[in-house]
Amino acid sequence: MKKHEAGSYWGGIIKALGLVFGDIGTSPIYTLTVIVSLTKPSQENIYGIISLIVWTLVVLVMVEYAWLAMSLGRKGEGGTIVLREILVRMIKPGRTFAFVTFLSYVGICLLIGDGVITPAISILSAVEGIELIPGLEHTSQNILILIAAIIAVGLFIFQKKGTDKVARAFGPLMVIWFVALTLSGAFSIIDHPIVLKSLSPWYAVRFLYDNGLAGFFVLSEVILCATGGEALYADMGHLGRKPIVRAWYFVFAALVINYLGQGAYIITHPDAKNILFGMVRHEVTILYIPFLILTIIATVIASQALISGVFSIVYQGITTRILPLLRVDYTSTHLKSQIYISSINWALLAAVIMIMLVFRKSENLAAAYGLAVTGTMTITGIMMTMIFAHTTKKWKVPIALLVTLADFLFLIANLNKFPHGGYWSIILAAVPFITILVWTKGQRALYRALKPLDFETFEMAYGQIYAKGKNIPGTGLFFVKEWSVIPPYLVHCIIRSNIIYERNVLISIVRTDEPYGLETDLKTGLATGLDAVEIRAGYMEILDIEAVLKANSITEKVIFYGIEDIETNNLAWKLFSTIKRQTPNFVQFNKLPAAKLQGVVTRVEM
Repeated sequence: MKKHEAGSYWGGIIKALGLVFGDIGTSPIYTLTVIVSLTKPSQENIYGIISLIVWTLVVLVMVEYAWLAMSLGRKGEGGTIVLREILVRMIKPGRTFAFVTFLSYVGICLLIGDGVITPAISILSAVEGIELIPGLEHTSQNILILIAAIIAVGLFIFQKKGTDKVARAFGPLMVIWFVALTLSGAFSIIDHPIVLKSLSPWYAVRFLYDNGLAGFFVLSEVILCATGGEALYADMGHLGRKPIVRAWYFVFAALVINYLGQGAYIITHPDAKNILFGMVRHEVTILYIPFLILTIIATVIASQALISGVFSIVYQGITTRILPLLRVDYTSTHLKSQIYISSINWALLAAVIMIMLVFRKSENLAAAYGLAVTGTMTITGIMMTMIFAHTTKKWKVPIALLVTLADFLFLIANLNKFPHGGYWSIILAAVPFITILVWTKGQRALYRALKPLDFETFEMAYGQIYAKGKNIPGTGLFFVKEWSVIPPYLVHCIIRSNIIYERNVLISIVRTDEPYGLETDLKTGLATGLDAVEIRAGYMEILDIEAVLKANSITEKVIFYGIEDIETNNLAWKLFSTIKRQTPNFVQFNKLPAAKLQGVVTRVEM
């Protein structure tokens, strides 16, 4: 391997550790602590639980995400929307099409809900380690919640700076974190080496057989070890497939060694409450406080990765028109995926602090955690199986089916959490889900209610007015959905009000189902003094409309766009109208020069 290649090889792995593996990398803080608080920590039980954890990581993370899902990408991008875009091309419109769309919406919303619970449980569980510092054993829970909330506020305030700048520091810090996990686990295994037996799946099967239904419900806590596994695929666009898969093998080894070490520690200390912190304090008391600080840093990094993931999902939702337009800031000049959405940022912060106050302890939060993750994993499994069934890689279908079955079993086990706070996963996911439904259906209904004019009828009237020769000097720009369909505001402008320029350009923007790519098609001479320009852009592409127009020699004097004033008695359309009024309109979203803008209001009855 050449020196440069070796540098980028290790550089890619370190970046992946910082950007992708924070969430799954911090799950050893709380996973076994939660399981042991619910299950008798006998030697046989511990072997079974550790075996379940190891094989959950193998099946749900390595096989489902690192091997299967990551082989499916579009221009290097991954995630639920990408799976939908791949599937949509393979199936005909109909019931299956509607089912796939519904699944992808649910998947997106569960992930957004996850963006609230993950920072709350990660930061809170790390801060609770303060109770093991000598002299601070009786710190009140209110103080711990306050410290966790302050850390969360700091994290969300920092988002505006952009993750690109922070990511450089994240990688090396996560390297130290995974080394600490590996070493602490290895030292503990030396005390009780027989724990290595639990690498065999036989102990997992035996645990489930011996404990029956109670053992099955333990799966709802075991899944905590795989939370963040979905980030491997969702964050593929940030770094590409290879560095993430390479880094995963290091992460997997560190996690397995640490869980084995924690298992050994529980067997020798059956009364331990906070397993990871107890193990580290038992091994090297002097390093406990530095380890605690490192833990808090690691949980902040884990939360950061999920927040930037939520921004990416919301941006994909905006450009594919399933979510309303929101103000987006681009925080990096060279990384397209680095974006900041202030409204989402502050809504997430408010929800994170609310969740901390509602649940108070990380082990209570674990009761709500898992439903969203298993739901997302099951949806990914179903969609992957459908994709493989439509391709030449049909040999992957039985593997994908087995994985989906495992996901489904974990999902069923997690349903018992519903009355204990699991319903919060549904409440948090319901907000974006209702928004998506109202927005997508509202846009279709609005388009029908607007009664657009066909181009031929418009062209006749336009030609007569233009021929009078009373045209305004310069170029007028008119935004339309497509050039061949004339919206009412344009009829009002040109035909009723005779606002007609020497050159009139109809401009439409079409988002393609590819993540990136930009094409411009200029149609001249649709009629005398009437041209059209169609911009086709990928759904992750950041558009500079002014630059595109300049490249096509269009220097506009004024830009016209339509504003709808909705009149309705329907409750759903009232909500749609409110969302439309509260969010930026098309021209604000695309940051067009305010001095040239002219909004034309059309009254619409829905």
